[in-house]
Amino acid sequence: MSRRLVYVIGPSGAGKDSVLAWVMQHAEPGLGLHLARRSVSRAAHDSSEPHESLDSTQFAELARQGVFAMHWFANNLWYGVRHAELLPLAQGQTVLVNGSRGWLAEARLRFPDITVAQIIASPEVRRERLLLRRRESAEMIAARLERARTFELAPHEAHLSVMNDSTIEAAGASFLDQLARL
Repeated sequence: MSRRLVYVIGPSGAGKDSVLAWVMQHAEPGLGLHLARRSVSRAAHDSSEPHESLDSTQFAELARQGVFAMHWFANNLWYGVRHAELLPLAQGQTVLVNGSRGWLAEARLRFPDITVAQIIASPEVRRERLLLRRRESAEMIAARLERARTFELAPHEAHLSVMNDSTIEAAGASFLDQLARL
């Protein structure tokens, strides 16, 4: 696999964090994958992705300083990827970024050679996963599910697509297989 920036999107509850973690644990070392660590304006939780936890003021200051190669606001949180997290591209690695559907157009403008990967799951599965996370109220979850319903990529807009309705092993293996074929 040659160097690529793979921008991974999907609705809340689709299992992006889980699939990406599985891929990183099971990828052959020679595949040259790097998962970009995000900076997020939320406290670190055992059940969430490993990330740099910042408060909103810290995040805003870093954004003002130009520390982030990409950053966006979604679900009442700030998310960012530092420039340093993209350095493995210069070493021929493929960098996976857990991105935002709302920032996809900007990502395509800033990184014209970006590869878009989507991880999807049925609304029923996503609802159940969001309820199990216990981070949001039922109303907030309903709003997330409604937002996801109104956002769909056309078939030609995603280079890779993974259905994550069954086991993490099946979804992870599908994603890893598609990455290896790039």
